[in-house]
Amino acid sequence: MPPTKVVIFCEADGSAPLLDWLDGLPAKAQDKCIVRIERLKALGYELRRPEADTLRDGIHELRARIGTVNYRMLYFFHGQTAVVSHGLTKESGVPSREIDLAVERKALFQADPERHTLKE
Repeated sequence: MPPTKVVIFCEADGSAPLLDWLDGLPAKAQDKCIVRIERLKALGYELRRPEADTLRDGIHELRARIGTVNYRMLYFFHGQTAVVSHGLTKESGVPSREIDLAVERKALFQADPERHTLKE
């Protein structure tokens, strides 16, 4: 199976919510989250628990944990491309508002993938 293309969602103003969130994390948490993104790249649709899970409305989560802190990165697929929307730190279930935000970003991305793909 070829690697899955993984892109980072960016807002119309060019900001990347995932990168802003990652920048605020401790180095060990950043590293673990990056490993999860690499696993998504390697396995794509095949990635499962405990590393990933399906939420709702086509939104999935990458899962990382350090101690008692849970880190989640929400993503969706656009064809064979995985688009990572944003990240959050959580104590219990992923809040509905975070999933709703990912659903909104999915719609924006589907309407104009070029505009909402972070340029490297």
